[in-house]
Amino acid sequence: MRNYSFNLEFELLNILEGRKNRNMSFIEVKDLKVHYPIRGGFFNKVIDHVYAVDGVSLTIEEGKTYGLVGESGSGKSTIGKAIIGLEKIKSGKIIYEGKEIDRKFRNRRSEYNRNVQMIFQDSLSSLNPKKRVLDLISEPLRNFENLTSDEEKRKVSELLEIVGMNREDIYKYPHEFSGGQRQRLGIARAVATKPKLIIADEPVSALDLSVQAQVLNYMKDIQEQFGLSYLFISHDLGVVKHMCDYMFIMYRGRFVETGTKNDIYKNPEHFYTKRLIAAIPEVHPEKRLENKKRRLEIEKEYLKNEKKYYDENGRVFDLKKLTDTHFVAIKDEIMQNNGKGGK
Repeated sequence: MRNYSFNLEFELLNILEGRKNRNMSFIEVKDLKVHYPIRGGFFNKVIDHVYAVDGVSLTIEEGKTYGLVGESGSGKSTIGKAIIGLEKIKSGKIIYEGKEIDRKFRNRRSEYNRNVQMIFQDSLSSLNPKKRVLDLISEPLRNFENLTSDEEKRKVSELLEIVGMNREDIYKYPHEFSGGQRQRLGIARAVATKPKLIIADEPVSALDLSVQAQVLNYMKDIQEQFGLSYLFISHDLGVVKHMCDYMFIMYRGRFVETGTKNDIYKNPEHFYTKRLIAAIPEVHPEKRLENKKRRLEIEKEYLKNEKKYYDENGRVFDLKKLTDTHFVAIKDEIMQNNGKGGK
């Protein structure tokens, strides 16, 4: 009885400690840059660079969902891959629980690799077609836990049930599943090590709308169950609105606007953000002409005032503070003329 009481007290202390630390950031990205060289000439020298990510910073807190939004080629997926170690960083820092992440922190069995996982856009190419589900989901477990074959089967079966799949599926191969089911397998594999952060790179973009909703709901349920954080990468503001607490709007390798969900949707300041919001499909047919007119007006105004939002080289300006949670990339004089800006 005494042991049971002690264990219960210990569990309660762990829960309270977890709740106390829930609002603390555990990953910081500082001035991250990822540049790709452009080569040319007779000697194949570097003549220029593609600035895929050009000086972005963000913090991630436990239990929250962050949306990284932008059009294709804006650099959002590159940020996710740089955080997990799939892209080489030119400069900047990634800090995990107070320690800067370098090569020794990225080894196969490191705590960082265990606590930061990724769900990829193309579920078919991210799953080895020659391996059964049992081996695919067990792979990350084998890096961090010494389980018997029976324990592995039991663990994988439990993970499949969490994402709404049958225990018997452990003996099947990836090609035997639909796109939505394969994406759920990717989620199960990412959750296997009980990570603190999952980077979800366009996890539902290739799925039908009904299947999208199903997968997103599973992701939300898993977040509540495990208390993990998401960095949700997407070009679809409608999907991000459903999932995220805080949003980063990205264009040309930089953040043009950041803020809470309400900041972005109810009070967008950057014209690129306004264009993205205007592009969200309207489900009511009677408002179709009205929305088309609004989109054309926004596009016309954007082309007229484009120079206010980018410098002479087309680079996005640095972020300026509007409120404690809302930041926008804009010239200082425009902020002053509009009577905006945080103190």
